[in-house]
Amino acid sequence: MFGQRIRELRLKAGLSQEALADLAGIHRNYLGETERGLRNISVRNVLKIAAALQVKPGKLFEKC
Repeated sequence: MFGQRIRELRLKAGLSQEALADLAGIHRNYLGETERGLRNISVRNVLKIAAALQVKPGKLFEKC
């Protein structure tokens, strides 16, 4: 569900996986695998993704 939330916020922001990954400074494959629930994401990368989406980190956990 966490990955689905990232995808929802990414699409709401009008970003592709590649664009969000670039903004967050992570590899696009890592982001795609996170969205599909194939990766255990680190706290550091949660913070990077939240910053790239311009949301508070807790927003990524809503609806989870």
